[in-house]
Amino acid sequence: MLKFSRFLLLLYPLSVFAQCPDYASVINTPTFVTPEQSKFQHRKSQTLAKSQTAWHMVGDSIIQAGQTATIIAKFDYGAAIHKDLEDEYVDVYLAGTGLTDWKNLGRFKTDEDGRVSISQENLAIGEYRVRFVVEGDLSTVDGFISVVEQGRQAIVFDIDGTLTINDFEAYADYIGMKTARPYVDAIKVVRAYQEKGYQIIYLTARPAWDTKDSRQWFAKMGLPEWHYRSRLYAANSKIPAIQAHKTNYLNYLRHTVGLDIVRVYGNALTDIAAYADSGIAKNQTYIIGTYAGVKDTQAITSNYSEHYQTIVKDTPQSISCP
Repeated sequence: MLKFSRFLLLLYPLSVFAQCPDYASVINTPTFVTPEQSKFQHRKSQTLAKSQTAWHMVGDSIIQAGQTATIIAKFDYGAAIHKDLEDEYVDVYLAGTGLTDWKNLGRFKTDEDGRVSISQENLAIGEYRVRFVVEGDLSTVDGFISVVEQGRQAIVFDIDGTLTINDFEAYADYIGMKTARPYVDAIKVVRAYQEKGYQIIYLTARPAWDTKDSRQWFAKMGLPEWHYRSRLYAANSKIPAIQAHKTNYLNYLRHTVGLDIVRVYGNALTDIAAYADSGIAKNQTYIIGTYAGVKDTQAITSNYSEHYQTIVKDTPQSISCP
């Protein structure tokens, strides 16, 4: 006798149970009413906030429906010094799928590393924006939570040297020299996958403190600002090497979240190794630049124009998005 779940799949097509990434609910959030400003707990915090630019950062969270989402924010000031904001209060708000207004999640205090960690249970499948507001100066930073069904189809992109033309572009962008230049039609490729209903994942070796700059670049390019995974800050633990960082996260996405990663993009040997180690097929591993086509990967030559016309344009709508 068939189990009930299998019986349902016989009665209804898979698309009935699938759900597209809800980009609109996170991009078009309700008007945010800024809370009243209150004093910093410490004079040194006030001095820091007045003398340095807020450079806060949030690591995005992606989970399968029914799992608990944990999202960590780190608050610091100064693009160069990155001085932590310690022992200060932050208000947290949530907007997104199914919510008609911002939901207040509470008041939290930063730890000795300037971090705040929050957890959310029982979130419906969808996309969510989490906004953190520092009470002392009302500086804000946003992060994102994605709640997906098992089997959600995703496309993974490295950034530097993959979407941008080289690693120097990211550095020049960070120090304000210019806006990092993308490869010709790279942005067109990402947008096409988004419009076809794939979950976009940015998996980068950039350090966590570059999160602000990265999100600003996505916005300038007209791309979704999430799901973004850098080499996260971690208290009292060693940040993993680049290949291990990417392999570990891809394994998390595939085996814990249950994503169906159908295609990946990179430019480095560490990308090739991480994609292979996590079980991504070589015929769906696309590499641009010096190592294009190395180790049986698929080569993208010079830019994304031909790749868009011959591969991406004809890629079918994601089965996650009926």
